[in-house]
Amino acid sequence: MESKKEQFTVSVYTENNIGLLNRISAIFQRRHINIESLNTSASEIEGVSKFTILINMTEEQVKKIIGQIEKQVEVIKAYYHKEEDTIYQESCIFKMNSDLLFDERQIQNTIKESNARIVTVNKEFFVLEKSGRKEEIEELHKELSAFGIMQFTRSGRIAVTKDEMKISTMLEAFNH
Repeated sequence: MESKKEQFTVSVYTENNIGLLNRISAIFQRRHINIESLNTSASEIEGVSKFTILINMTEEQVKKIIGQIEKQVEVIKAYYHKEEDTIYQESCIFKMNSDLLFDERQIQNTIKESNARIVTVNKEFFVLEKSGRKEEIEELHKELSAFGIMQFTRSGRIAVTKDEMKISTMLEAFNH
């Protein structure tokens, strides 16, 4: 019986080396797996980076991928998490024509109702920031599209696990 595909968040703790991103993405590419979102950042441990990768695949596939990722020399440890095991957010920013902010009452209501925040305003444009679930961001995008969006960008998923990550203890040892 074939396993069903589901969404997984993969966390990869690594040394910060040039070329690692290419090698990790090649692991997915060779298996024809699309990366839905990718974020890299510092981790809770100094000198250790964290990749957060969102993918749709079977659990059997993700276990194989984790094994391949961990074969990379710079990778300290890789994990995968199901949706219900993570707390996650995405962020986005919208650049909009400033006239809308003053002339369109609906824009002000949309900003307020969506819990978006105005980052900057000048004569030509204003910039809105919104953090939340993918669905919330897509809904705000749909509402603002009716007024014309000058520019839009969205981050990849950022996530933490609900359970304690044993990696912290392991990384402390790695750092000493």
